[in-house]
Amino acid sequence: MGRRASRRIDGGLGAMSQTSAPEPDPAAAVEPAIRHTVAWRLTAVRALPDARLHVTFVDGTAGEVDLRGFLARPEVTGTVFEALRQPQHFEGAAVVLGAVVWPSGADLAPDAMYDAIRERGCWILD
Repeated sequence: MGRRASRRIDGGLGAMSQTSAPEPDPAAAVEPAIRHTVAWRLTAVRALPDARLHVTFVDGTAGEVDLRGFLARPEVTGTVFEALRQPQHFEGAAVVLGAVVWPSGADLAPDAMYDAIRERGCWILD
């Protein structure tokens, strides 16, 4: 307080430069493609009816993920998972860097999914 402003700002502040929209993370497009070697990384996902997924892991383990109970919870409202209640959004599931992701930003933990599927053949989130 009581000090003079720095001489560097005597000329005033310049106009802020225009920024473009953020670009998607280019890590998923690394060439050559990243090869996952840990067993719990996913290699494939396929959306099934009724908010279910069929997934396949690096080691060949495959099973089903059931999100019906989870998506029905009131706590999901207002989160990145809410859009997945609509089949057209749920069907947008993809594997990126070994995990299931959706355009809404929702994703699932592949390690927990792997453990449940190895133990029970399915992972039921409720």
